[in-house]
Amino acid sequence: MGLLDGKVAIVTGAGRGVGRGEALELARQGAKVVVNDLGGGVDGSGADKGPAHDVVQEIKSRGGEAVPNSDSVTDWAGAENLVGTAIDTFGKLDILVNNAGILRDRMIVKMTEEDFDSVIAVHLKGTFACTHHAASYWREQSKAGNQPRAAIVNTVSSAGLQGNIGQANYGAAKAGIAALTVITSLELQQYGVRANAIAPGGATRMSGGVISDEAKQAIADAEAAGEFHRLDPGNSAPMVAWLASDEALHVTGQVFKAVGNEIAHYRPWSLGASAENLTREGPARWDPARITNVVNTDIFGCRNGGLRMRPGGG
Repeated sequence: MGLLDGKVAIVTGAGRGVGRGEALELARQGAKVVVNDLGGGVDGSGADKGPAHDVVQEIKSRGGEAVPNSDSVTDWAGAENLVGTAIDTFGKLDILVNNAGILRDRMIVKMTEEDFDSVIAVHLKGTFACTHHAASYWREQSKAGNQPRAAIVNTVSSAGLQGNIGQANYGAAKAGIAALTVITSLELQQYGVRANAIAPGGATRMSGGVISDEAKQAIADAEAAGEFHRLDPGNSAPMVAWLASDEALHVTGQVFKAVGNEIAHYRPWSLGASAENLTREGPARWDPARITNVVNTDIFGCRNGGLRMRPGGG
């Protein structure tokens, strides 16, 4: 018996890396899986149906049920067809894992409009498009008296939550997905839908410039032997499976890190110290000249470089 017996899932970008690991784990836990992957390059160019078909065969060889899908999540009609594939093939949809993504890393001064737009389209628009069409289905089910117990698991990154040089497009998209996750959880809870996100890690094509071929082979060997390797991109998959299961019915609107053997909970944006401008006459608008002395106090943490106001300064 698996945590997801009887459930139907979609995993986007599931032909390789993190998405592949998620699709395999969801199937291992009993879900029927739609394996979506356009099969493009890391930068989003080209298309190849092979990776999605390969993962489907892996799932079937292990006794699971799966079908491939090569729709682009950036295409509105394609995202709708993807959701329809799950419903038409397996009769329903319970889980949506938004994982598809590309990279076009460049410094802001060298990043082109196309570099920015293409990354935002796959990550942020793709997550929204799939969420929209799945949510429409779940809303219809709820109104028909078939209240879902559905789950969305989105994919974010430390590049968006903590920042990373050279990834303004990718980081902005991932930060947007984190916010979208929280809003989705608020809007869809009335229809029986939860929404959470994870920041995964591991050696994938998207980290190919950092991970050596030897390390990739070591990961593959460990997977084949059923052994743990800290850089295996499949290590995040158990957290996805848990968030998608009824064991996590009380969890929504949250963001987690799931890398290697570590699970951590991201704290959302929150207000820190504050100061009010009060005069003898009462509350008043700030005089910009007075703000220096306020922000440079220990309350705001700017003294002695506690808050970086500019590179190299405090």
